[in-house]
Amino acid sequence: MAIKTTDLCDEHPEALRIMAPIFENYGGRYGFSGSVETVRTFEDNSRVREMLETPGEGRVLVVDGAGSLRCALVGDMLAAKARDNGWSGLVVYGCVRDAGDLADLDIGIKALNTHPSRSQKADGGEVGVPVTMAGVTLTPGEWLCADRDGIVVASEPLA
Repeated sequence: MAIKTTDLCDEHPEALRIMAPIFENYGGRYGFSGSVETVRTFEDNSRVREMLETPGEGRVLVVDGAGSLRCALVGDMLAAKARDNGWSGLVVYGCVRDAGDLADLDIGIKALNTHPSRSQKADGGEVGVPVTMAGVTLTPGEWLCADRDGIVVASEPLA
């Protein structure tokens, strides 16, 4: 049975940080959870690609794209790579593209919006750093759970 963010909020209100409801669902899997890994970048998906080429082991990649709405940081090819490498999901504080294809992939994807242009590839960005978005600071190794109702974060797995 899938973990529900609403149940987690009812059962563990003091243990959760709830992200502001600014993200839309784009992947074919609406509910996902896992240990957090992070990338901080601006309009460059070089580090995102590097991370998604590694074994995901059920983790969630949280991408702090500084909220940019000027290009996409993830498209269908990277999302398929994430699925194939065992990532549970992606949370992108920025845009994705290939929305129709993303909806057909068995992976969770939340992002601010879509944009048809790809990002630059300038070898920029940082991996494994604390990131702040939607009113919550996330640190690698924390636990994230997302579904149609929202995104919650805890210091350790709650389910």
